[in-house]
This record gives sequence, C-alpha cells and structure tokens, in this order.
Amino acid sequence: EAPANLVPVGTGPYRVTEFKPGDVIVFESNPNFRDANELAFERVALKGVGVATSAARAVLQTGNADFGFNLQVEANVLKQFTGAGQVVATFGALMERMLLNQTDPNQATDGGERSSLSIPHPFLTDPVVRQAINLALDRDTIATQLYGQTGQATANVVVNPRPFVSSNATYEFAPDKAATLLDDAGWIDSNGDGTRDKDGVELNLVFQTSVNTLRQKTQEVVKQSLEAVGLSVELKSIDSSVYFSGDPANTDTVERFEADIQMYTTGNTDLDPMDYLQTFTCADIPQKDNNWVGYNSARYCNSEYDALWNAAQKELAPTKRQELVIQMNDLLVEDAVILPLVHRAKTAGVSDRLQGFNPTPWDANTWNIAEWNKQ
Repeated sequence: EAPANLVPVGTGPYRVTEFKPGDVIVFESNPNFRDANELAFERVALKGVGVATSAARAVLQTGNADFGFNLQVEANVLKQFTGAGQVVATFGALMERMLLNQTDPNQATDGGERSSLSIPHPFLTDPVVRQAINLALDRDTIATQLYGQTGQATANVVVNPRPFVSSNATYEFAPDKAATLLDDAGWIDSNGDGTRDKDGVELNLVFQTSVNTLRQKTQEVVKQSLEAVGLSVELKSIDSSVYFSGDPANTDTVERFEADIQMYTTGNTDLDPMDYLQTFTCADIPQKDNNWVGYNSARYCNSEYDALWNAAQKELAPTKRQELVIQMNDLLVEDAVILPLVHRAKTAGVSDRLQGFNPTPWDANTWNIAEWNKQ
C-alpha cells in the first residue's frame, strides 16, 4: 500500500535495491557516496532469521553468513558454535526486565478494553506482592547460566552511562523473605490448592514474552522461583513479529499487555537517558483512547516520578541532573513494578573473514560499514 517505503533514499555507503519485509533487504554500493571508490562490497544482503540460534550458527560455525546481530542465545549454546567466527559483546544501556501489570488483564470495560486504567490489577497493585516477587527472582542464575558473557545481573533500570547509574539499588534472592512477606500480609493458601490467596483472590499469573529459547529458559527459572513461594504461573510465548508489532488490533502485543507479567529488553539508545525515562511517566501509558500508543506498558503511574522527570527535563546543571535521574531510577526500583533482571550486551557474531567491525553501544552495529571488508 506504500511502495515508496520499500525504496528508501539515503546518503550512506550502500543503497537499497530490494526489500521484502520479514525476509531480506539487498543493498548495492552507492555510487554517490563520498568515498564510493573505497567501498569493499558491491552487494550486501541483510537476511531476516526468525531464530537467533540459527543466525549464530550461520556466522560462528558454518560460515554461511558473515555477520549476525541481536544474538540473544543461551551461553552454553554460543560456546558450541566455533570455527568460523567470534562473539562480540558490547555493553550499552540495554536491560532485560519483567513488568508487572498494574491493570487487570482479565476484566474488560463496557467498551471491551482489557488492561484498562479504570480496572486496577487485583493483586499486583499490592506493593507487598510485588516486593515478594522481586525477592523471589534468581537474577544471578539467569545471568550466569543463561547469558554468560553477554549479560550481568542488575537491579537498576538505568544501566549506562556510568554517571547516571545508581549505586543505591541492590537485589537479593531471598525466597524465605518473600514467603514471610506474603504470610504477614495475609496471602496464604487457605484452600489447600497450592496457591496463595486472600479474600477470594488467587495469586495466579500469566507470564508472557517473545519466542526465543533464552527467554523461555528465563521464564522457566522465574516460574520455578515464584511457584516455590506459593504463586501459580502460566507461561505464554508470542512470536516476535506479533509481540513487537505495535499492531493496535492484536491483543498479543507489548502495548496491549493482556497478561500479568511480561518480559523484554529496552534501554536508552543514546548518552542521555531522559527519553527512555519518559517511558515510565503516566502520559506514556498505551490505552484504547490513544490507539494503544505508548511505551509504559506496565501502566505504572506515580505523580512523584512524573515530577522528578519534569524537573530533570528542565535542569541544566549536569550534576543536579544526574542526581534527579538516579532518584527516578531508585523510585522505580523501590516501587517494583519494573523489575530489572539482566544488563544485556549488544551481542553480534562476526565472521573471521570480516574486518573493520568497530562496535559502539550508542549507534547501529553498521555505523561504520563503509570501513568493512572481507579477507
């Protein structure tokens, strides 16, 4: 319906000759580029691969590809792929997190809207339940056993740049403390079905994320931990092309969030985290009224947080601005609606034949593709 979108115009080293959405983009060297005579490739093909493991194998083991990116692959699997390339992990500001829905995904308004601000979640609005979930998360196991060199356990929402990273936030894997918190708040298994309840409300959770082997392994670790303290967890996996599509008509998107918990990665894409931190303000909540546009999918709304964000947005003194960002981070951590899990590296596979790759966490992997060449 918009053919011009398939033939973008730019001034970079390579230009698009073919674009099949969801499949492949083919580029040719751009004769109008400033250093056109120095380009190493006549043709570059960017192939979409639905499974990160397949992409990693093609670059690192079989040599069928020269470069692969966003290789969110289990650490012990990456180690098996040898002989044709190397893993390059660059730590920027990406962070894998769990989000606890503050609205009820199981109840609909008269207009048919689920996860509506008009219907609060029956138990995830209880700070005791959120803190118990937080204490039950085994971040170190997830980071070391699943991510390996490509991830580090974290409690922070802002993980880079360093001047904005809080030293106040900590995490603790303490299932006994989690159980005690729930006991003291009256969340007990009153009917003997294995799941805690209170006033007729059972702690039953649906936990969704995208289809990815590493994410499904993470889900399993979380499910085991939460069920050990008396919560019931149903796992749901959604194809990435749907989950991250932003399609307002599809109930399985990140924005619609018709589940209790969801998990994905995001972070600030540049050195200033303010745009990223804006995604936790009340104004950024996706709802039916705004056609499900917004990044605050957890429906988190805290006037104190919004006031801090507004103050930081106007603050010109660098040190004071850093302090305000750290306060925002610490408030998010304290409220435990966004639960940081792993500081994720930008993970690429680079063929031993490919030269010139120079990664940075603050730009696209291909920012200097004009300097790439093959031996």
